[in-house]
Amino acid sequence: MNVSTSTLSLTVADVDASRDFLCTHLGYEVAMAQDGFASLTREDAAVDVVLLRKGTEVLPAEQRDREAGGLILALTVTDLDGEEARLRAAGAPITMPLREEPWGERLFQMTDPNGIVIQLVEWAAADRSADRNEGTAMHVITSAAEDVTVSPNATMARLAAPSRGSAELSTWTVAMETGATGPEHSIDREQVWTVTAGALEVTCDGRSEKVSAGQTLILPPNLVRQVHAPEPAEAHVSMRCDGVASVPGTEGTRELPWAR
Repeated sequence: MNVSTSTLSLTVADVDASRDFLCTHLGYEVAMAQDGFASLTREDAAVDVVLLRKGTEVLPAEQRDREAGGLILALTVTDLDGEEARLRAAGAPITMPLREEPWGERLFQMTDPNGIVIQLVEWAAADRSADRNEGTAMHVITSAAEDVTVSPNATMARLAAPSRGSAELSTWTVAMETGATGPEHSIDREQVWTVTAGALEVTCDGRSEKVSAGQTLILPPNLVRQVHAPEPAEAHVSMRCDGVASVPGTEGTRELPWAR
């Protein structure tokens, strides 16, 4: 498959309102438009946007009344602070102030008149230049508090990731307490788990295995899996850095913050 361009199609109640918002505040231009339809583009790497009026007959009947709720249009930019100041001065509705996440993502959000959430993002990887040996083949990483993500079921500590200097792979550690069970989910990339302490019970595609310290488990992509800790356990995980998660019964995908 060769993808030449990417387009996000959004069904909205008021096409003109979203068109004017994207053109006024985000520099989009109208490539084509008719009543109830607008195709927007930019000259850079931003995704093209198609706006369709809710109820239009060009959509399948079961999709005509759906709107773009719950969707975030995320654009990675340079000089995030400058963009935030420009948009605030222009009166754009900033609905989430600028913030920095523990995994190095800086972002703020706006909401257009149809409820579409637009998120502008800048990665703080450049701020970690002190950790890098520029111009050498090796890169030594020292974990820091901001590299740790705590969920209700496990603690993940990021090691190698794009925000830490890797280009292809992400690695992290997982620690789980006795009785902890992660949610059912799938990952679109192969993962390799090496248990370094205790044991894990992993169910994948209906098959369960107990993996003890010193053993390695290879999880294929796109299969539903669940991880349970019958005793305190730790593991080292690696995968391609572009992997995302899906949860059965929900739409869309989710990034793994500790792999970014």
